Amino acid sequence: MGTIRQIVLARRPCGVPVPGDFLLVTAPMPVIGPGEILVRMRVASCDPAIRGFMDDRPSYLPPIAVGAPINGMSLGEVVASNDPDWPVGTYLRTFATWSDHYVIRGDALGLERVDAAPGVPPQHYMGALGPVGLTAWVGLIAVGDAKAGETVVVSAAAGATGSTVVQLAKARGCRVIGLCGGAEKAAVVRGLGADVAIDYRAEPDLAEAIRAAAPDGVDVYFDNVGGETLDALLPLMRMHGRVAVCGMISQYNDADNPAGVKNLWQLVVNRITMRGFLTYDHVDRLGEAQEELDALYASGALRPLENVREGFEALPAAFIDLMAGRTIGKTLVLT
Repeated sequence: MGTIRQIVLARRPCGVPVPGDFLLVTAPMPVIGPGEILVRMRVASCDPAIRGFMDDRPSYLPPIAVGAPINGMSLGEVVASNDPDWPVGTYLRTFATWSDHYVIRGDALGLERVDAAPGVPPQHYMGALGPVGLTAWVGLIAVGDAKAGETVVVSAAAGATGSTVVQLAKARGCRVIGLCGGAEKAAVVRGLGADVAIDYRAEPDLAEAIRAAAPDGVDVYFDNVGGETLDALLPLMRMHGRVAVCGMISQYNDADNPAGVKNLWQLVVNRITMRGFLTYDHVDRLGEAQEELDALYASGALRPLENVREGFEALPAAFIDLMAGRTIGKTLVLT
């Protein structure tokens, strides 16, 4: 039956992951049982949340065991199936393992059929037209309730989710301020339509830079970073402002020493709503989200921002670059 390739966790990382934290191994080709589906990975997604699963600590998913395959979102093609709802040849995306073939069932986490529109590269359905876009939409609209004319601040605005939020917010008539690290990323964020792009590395006082860009305050803060950036934003929120907490990448590489937040009293002062969210907690809104994303892409108002690597074995290096802050846009690996 042959073998498959897997990338397993060789040891738990300390700080930014390094190549020695991963190991490429082979395993026997799985044989599917009743109700099971064998999937050939076509596109692997590198996401900051994976870093949290590598630590031996509680999270919204169990930690990855040392010696076990890394977990992450995948777009794949069904190559064998004992489930009539998922015939051979079907493309799907789901939360799976870093394996070039993997077995799932019809109740797999995040499982969705992917019917790519003609001429649309399949990897877009793992980025701005897939989980990234859905996350951006849920945080901005379902949680942040952003409205035309409001001021939206987005951290990690040159990243996968942040770059999509920038474009969604502009399409909805918001004024958008993007925060990012470096002049190159700031130029990219401006090119996506942000009214202001702030390079936090070049600002001695980030809060003052944001205040200058939003003198009347911030209505919605889409938080991908947490820590000191969140602390800087809280006093700048307007009355009844909303903070959608998508991620806290500032502490993923050092979860034992998270930055403290000192300004939580502002939640009371300005009656701020701050809410964490997971995309698939909002399944009742995902159809609406997908329709808007598809329409914006078709009109040219949504441009997927991606950096794409090739080859299954490139996954660890791509993920390391992501966690070291060396990437722009969504990090994908075509396998």
